[in-house]
Amino acid sequence: MDVTPTAVRRPSPTEDSVFAALASPVRREVLRLLREDGPQSVQDLASRFAMARPSFSEHLRVLREAGLVSERRDGRRRLYRLEPVPLAHVRDWLDPYERFWRDRLSTLRHLLDDTANDTANDTANDTANDTADDTGTRAHPEERP
Repeated sequence: MDVTPTAVRRPSPTEDSVFAALASPVRREVLRLLREDGPQSVQDLASRFAMARPSFSEHLRVLREAGLVSERRDGRRRLYRLEPVPLAHVRDWLDPYERFWRDRLSTLRHLLDDTANDTANDTANDTANDTADDTGTRAHPEERP
């Protein structure tokens, strides 16, 4: 039974595969390496991970099927390259949530600033009241009981 509201936009299969690919820390690290160091061979990438080659190849397959990396042959080597377009789609998907949290945090900051200002004003008023004598004039510090 599908309980998804009809007004909710379902992610495309591509979006689902991108998010599934990004769920793995190994795959996120592969993307980071490709972003920072540029295209690399399977051997160069695999050498940075403590796992069997078939397991690492499976991670590359998931990234390739999600469109996050591309593969090209260079003689006997396969070079992998980061494909940024699906990541731009993720950013676009996350943008409304970023705006939501930015607005919420801004509101909280204003609330805290107002509370801090109110507390400072109350403290200043309390200090002024403590230094005034019964006639409403200020007492000299040495005259305070």
